[in-house]
Amino acid sequence: MQPGMQPAHSADYKSHHARGRAVPSTQLPASCWLQRDISNSTWVKWGRGVDAALDEETALVKDPSEALVIAVTTRAIFNLEEEHQLYLEKGKEEYVRHQQANQDKPLPPGTAFAFIQAAQYVNKKILESNPMEKGLFDILVLSNNSPESGMRIINSVKHYGLEISKFCFVSDEDSTQYLKSHGVKLFLSADRTDVCNALRRGVSAALIFQQEVQATSTPLRVAFDGDAVLFSDETDQIFREQGLEGAMQYERAMEAVPIGEGPMKAFAMHLGKIRKKFSQEESPIRTYLVTARSGRDMGIRAIKTLREWGLAIDEAFFMDGAPKGPILAQIQPHIFFDDGLHNIQGAQDVGVPSAWVPSCC
Repeated sequence: MQPGMQPAHSADYKSHHARGRAVPSTQLPASCWLQRDISNSTWVKWGRGVDAALDEETALVKDPSEALVIAVTTRAIFNLEEEHQLYLEKGKEEYVRHQQANQDKPLPPGTAFAFIQAAQYVNKKILESNPMEKGLFDILVLSNNSPESGMRIINSVKHYGLEISKFCFVSDEDSTQYLKSHGVKLFLSADRTDVCNALRRGVSAALIFQQEVQATSTPLRVAFDGDAVLFSDETDQIFREQGLEGAMQYERAMEAVPIGEGPMKAFAMHLGKIRKKFSQEESPIRTYLVTARSGRDMGIRAIKTLREWGLAIDEAFFMDGAPKGPILAQIQPHIFFDDGLHNIQGAQDVGVPSAWVPSCC
């Protein structure tokens, strides 16, 4: 958890390739690069002022209308804490000089790195089944770095063999203004303002805190909290106003009514769409609901809501207020989404990569 952050109040019951040339794109904003690494050579070209239409040679570039587009900031996918501190203490010019001087030195992995690697594994399994499939994970690096300091980011991506081809370096602009134009379904950032801006734009988003993360393994495992994450915070509000008994009475009265949509619902639905390409036994994706709701008193409505949405979850844990850390340590998800900072801290304590979904933007 970042120094100085205080736990948020939460309810106790929830305790083909482009053949060696730059790929033009009419969808890229002026400050974006589309990079391809083919036959050990790299072509990087500005997307600025490109009016040429995509030709047949670029037909197999991922289609944002079908892909699950995930945007990650540089500080989410790489550990840039020292560089960020340099920026804060000595300013942009010194930061840019540092990044240019170290452009061939790979950055260490960050909190979201293992999640992106596991998503890349899912793409591999999908293409083994259908080489023409376009419903893939498509990763976009969205950064407030200037283009002058962005070469280190691209070189780090290449060093680790990450299949990322889209980079947006937007300097000091609000980078979230480009999310919708890219069809982004999930945005991960280490900057709370960016996360809140994305949520206000209707994009599933979460805040990443830098932490040590274990080496990736397969399948891709994603864990979600329930209220204020997958679901709306309606029951949380009742709890705050009427207490636990009032919240349970509300849930019983509303049992036949689906819970409202939460900020991560859209991302979860797109993830579920990819998961449906496989049988349960062969799926390279596993999803989990880890909620502090009581299964007996408040679980039925949650299950009915998931059924109404057509969202299949592999495993659900109704913890009845018990700490989530031990079960998360057993699951070892590549990412865990929760709105409670105390749950984020508990996940971090057992080495689980965590992403906070703020409800107080």
